[in-house]
Amino acid sequence: MLRVHFTPEDLLRTTVAGGVDPLWEVVFSRLRLVERDKSAVYAPWLRRLRTSAAPELVRPGRQVLTALTPLGPYFPDFLTPPEGGQGIRAGVEAIRATSPRRLGQEIGELSRHHRLPSWAQRLRQGDEAVLADVSASLRSYYGAVVEPHTDAMLAAIEADRAHRARVQLDQGVEGLLGSMSPLMVWRPPVLEVRYRADRDLFLGGRGLRLVPSYFCRHAPVALADPALPPTLVYPVHHDYSPTPPPGPRARPARALAALLGANRAAVLAAAAGSATTGELAQRLGLPASSVSRHTAVLRDAGLITTRRRGPSVLHTTTPLGDSLLRADAR
Repeated sequence: MLRVHFTPEDLLRTTVAGGVDPLWEVVFSRLRLVERDKSAVYAPWLRRLRTSAAPELVRPGRQVLTALTPLGPYFPDFLTPPEGGQGIRAGVEAIRATSPRRLGQEIGELSRHHRLPSWAQRLRQGDEAVLADVSASLRSYYGAVVEPHTDAMLAAIEADRAHRARVQLDQGVEGLLGSMSPLMVWRPPVLEVRYRADRDLFLGGRGLRLVPSYFCRHAPVALADPALPPTLVYPVHHDYSPTPPPGPRARPARALAALLGANRAAVLAAAAGSATTGELAQRLGLPASSVSRHTAVLRDAGLITTRRRGPSVLHTTTPLGDSLLRADAR
């Protein structure tokens, strides 16, 4: 079990990361490829990989991940830098900038648990050419394996974040931590996390960054080095589905669908109760990219407003949009 110890300052500084963190998803996606009890959630992703992923783009990254992120109690923290939250390019640049000293320490720790190939031993010695190859392989793997599934990942992560945000608004940060059950149990001032290793993490006023992940499964994962910014990655609830707004607004009638198009009218109706892009995508069964295009047109027409809420955006109908929906429901 992992026990995360909070102070009052830590509760104030606890946040939920937004968007897809590509390098965490890279690490977890490789684990999903090799596990035997595959979840049906990932079936569409696996089908796409079998039919369209180029082996020459996938193979080098899988080899790197197999060597550096084996099943077991440890993998190096430098593979999942916080810069990954800014996108794959920033994350890969951070990996390439890893100091030789840190490489030596973390690869050395990994070698205590697993036998490493010769190139990993050179990486341990700070070989810049090997580090560049590792970075390039992970970037190619991301482009072939993870990036094409962005719409599904973003929809699930935004829906999870919206759920956590509402809990936090109603119940505060302690309610947010309590909402993580059964993966984690909040026993103030300690968050008890189901974990492979037995360890304690003292936040010491730094706060905790909770990172929702699409490909994470079974149990949360924390950074191994307690000196790094405290981070805990947890699996999103794939079965979470926001309840659509009640009443006739949930389904636009034929007149409005004829005017705007069926999908765009459905987006307008679903936005009547306020929703993020991810929530709209899940609610309507549309790709997040398609929903974004529809909301842009509706916003330009003055039918919805969009405001940023952290890394997500919240869409709400305007009085004009509400008037159209009311008239359409008659």
